[in-house]
Amino acid sequence: MCGLTGFFAKDAKLGHAALHSICQTMTETIAHRGPDGSGVWQDPDVSLVLGHRRLSIIDLSTEGAQPMASASERYVIAYNGEVYNYPALKIELERAGAVFRGGSDTEIILAAIDHWGLKLALGKLNGMFAFALWDRTERRLHLVRDRLGKKPLYVGWAGNALVFASEMKALRAHPNFAAEINRDALALYMNKACVPAPHSIYKGVWSLPAGHILSLDVQKLPSGSNLAAEMAPYWHHLDVLKEAQYRENRLNEQDSIEKFDSILTECVSDRLVSDVPLGAFLSGGIDSSAIVAIMQKISDQPVKTYSVGFEQQGFDEAPFAKNIAQHLGTDHHEMYLSGQDALDVIPDLPDIYDEPFGDISAIPTYLVSKFARGDVTVALSGDGGDEMLGGYNRHFMGPVIKSRMKYMPQFLRGGLAKFIEGTSTQRWDNMVKNQPQFGTRMHKLASILRLNSEEEIYDRLTSQWRDASVLDAEPAALLMDDPSYDASDLSFAEKMMYWDALTYLPNDILTKVDRASMACGLECRAPLLDPRIYDFAWSLPEDYKIRRDKNGVQGKWILRQVLQKYVPAELFERP
Repeated sequence: MCGLTGFFAKDAKLGHAALHSICQTMTETIAHRGPDGSGVWQDPDVSLVLGHRRLSIIDLSTEGAQPMASASERYVIAYNGEVYNYPALKIELERAGAVFRGGSDTEIILAAIDHWGLKLALGKLNGMFAFALWDRTERRLHLVRDRLGKKPLYVGWAGNALVFASEMKALRAHPNFAAEINRDALALYMNKACVPAPHSIYKGVWSLPAGHILSLDVQKLPSGSNLAAEMAPYWHHLDVLKEAQYRENRLNEQDSIEKFDSILTECVSDRLVSDVPLGAFLSGGIDSSAIVAIMQKISDQPVKTYSVGFEQQGFDEAPFAKNIAQHLGTDHHEMYLSGQDALDVIPDLPDIYDEPFGDISAIPTYLVSKFARGDVTVALSGDGGDEMLGGYNRHFMGPVIKSRMKYMPQFLRGGLAKFIEGTSTQRWDNMVKNQPQFGTRMHKLASILRLNSEEEIYDRLTSQWRDASVLDAEPAALLMDDPSYDASDLSFAEKMMYWDALTYLPNDILTKVDRASMACGLECRAPLLDPRIYDFAWSLPEDYKIRRDKNGVQGKWILRQVLQKYVPAELFERP
């Protein structure tokens, strides 16, 4: 896990030493992403510079230092992430004649590209990554981001210089960078509480979307050109989804549970490879509890687990996490946070997140990362379970509300919405005890009663300040607006899960976890976001994810069944 940066100076007026100095300055701004080492590489023939900060996880020796050149010396890479299947790829490449000087996954990536070419190599990599790859032969720069968007990568213009980095603070460090606010992106933020890819908060800067590649002939590229237009998917959600559904899981319930358990165990096991101390976040919820349970099953010693608690009643899950930790026998650590602990973080938020970011758990995610980093360098998390397996209220309540709305005339829906909104969220909370944010959910229900299309309902359910407006702003398109991502043949619940994977997951959840953990120099790994899980989840019938029966509706059904093999249901079945 690391941070990368670099640039190509089109006007090439600066000397070798000046280019090196600029890149060194850019690289130092992201030292928190890689506190264990740094490096800068320059092409001797072209004004292309790569910078890297290293957080040593695999192969702690200097053989893993970056930027790194391939054995052929054709490619040079600055890479951020982990490739979990690198041991298997190493065996395959050695059989083909490759010889390795060290044990890093970076060297494996370069050898794979040397041997198979970039396109085929990307199809073989299973991990979380973003990298800048310079092809010295063709003089092309390739910027690549992993399938589901766990690692970030920004690219844009600083005057005539093409700049790129893991975080935008590195771009701002270039002397020609003009930090001009993109008002269209600001309007998106007011709606989504984050800035969705491919947009960024600055004009002339873009976020590379998940599963995309940007390949540029840097010497022929016009300065200031729209780089988003050149971005293309090398892995497409809809293709994977359709292929998985075509295969269709034909196992019965019990066999499906066993297979899911087996796949998840493999995914967890792959993420336990580390040359530094490793632990896990444990909230006491379904997702993190399942990950920790499987970690403990695999481990021959107690797994280090970390939880944060809150003084506010109704929000504190630490006691549930502690009960699960005791049942599993983990080495559990918990820290209780006060309001002052949260207030103390606020001045640091602009530096941590770089862009406006309004996720409700941004602060506690940073604090639990900081807490865990006191003992470990790597932490596993349960991120991805809700999006993959139908865990959000919108996944099971949205279709129910929509089906009932079609029997209500528009005027009646409008009247009911007005009645709900006439009672404040606080008053709704007071009327219904022990249901945190009940009033917020009621007002969200009111906001969708006036809508008709599934896209409108989803947009409203995943929006914050729907009535906010930004002067001189035009609506900016999201990835899900692209016709090539149309999924009209899915059920409404499945559409929402699919749209979550396209937008909400990479732009909000994974942005939050990456920035918060890397601000502390902590690598966070998410087994539920493995492509094998994504593929298997889409092969399952909807009923295996969202179960409706006489007892009501329950999301993440198959994951709950797996967790029950390790933890009694009474320890995790709660609101």
